[in-house]
Amino acid sequence: MTSSRIGPSDHQHREDEQHREEETPTRVLVIDDDRQLLRALRITLAARGYQVDTAADGTTALVAASRNPPDLVILDLGLPDLDGVAVVEALRGWSTAPIIVLSARHSEHAKVDALDAGADDYVTKPFGMDELLARIRAALRRATPGTDKAILTTAAFTIDFAARQVTTTTGHVRLTPTEWHLLEVLARDHGKLVTQQQLLLQVWGPAYTTETNYLRVHLANLRRKLEPDPARPHYLITEPGIGYRLDIQPNQDQT
Repeated sequence: MTSSRIGPSDHQHREDEQHREEETPTRVLVIDDDRQLLRALRITLAARGYQVDTAADGTTALVAASRNPPDLVILDLGLPDLDGVAVVEALRGWSTAPIIVLSARHSEHAKVDALDAGADDYVTKPFGMDELLARIRAALRRATPGTDKAILTTAAFTIDFAARQVTTTTGHVRLTPTEWHLLEVLARDHGKLVTQQQLLLQVWGPAYTTETNYLRVHLANLRRKLEPDPARPHYLITEPGIGYRLDIQPNQDQT
């Protein structure tokens, strides 16, 4: 792999760092098989207040992302097991986190493929660390959700993403971590169909993408806890053989 210029930044972004210290650290997933670069990025980003996860191949990266969803992904295209574009496509199946590609591939075709697959930015190696840090800050600014998206309300229940809890007219609903994760994935993309494979990848990981029985069991539990009539769900809708969606303003005739 082509090595990057990884010397320390000449500029200390003190205001950004102080602001991040007061909030939950931004989680960054760095995926690259260049161990030296991986270590340098981990040290550099951690020093600036980011919470950093690393992976040296695509399969490990997808497992890490499913267990601890990142706020931003830095991805090399030349991975030993999966092409980086395939990793972008897999992440885009369920995640809206910004993806910054780092690659020694300079061709326009490589850039177009990565961006079309869902990457947000493309940085060619070798690169300057200051430039990468600036691109990270810009990507996170563009991705920051408005406060109106922190809470999702239906006629039957309310989802508070920040507090990671759900309430109904009778009070707080106790969800298992898996139930919450499943509901969160559907709620973040409410109104849209999320395929069975996308849900399994996000909630359980790449090794479970054929275990559709997991979805049936946990969706049944969610309906029992959230639907006014679990036998006739109006919010958590099944598209047979394809996937599921969360309707926040459902057609009451829907079954």
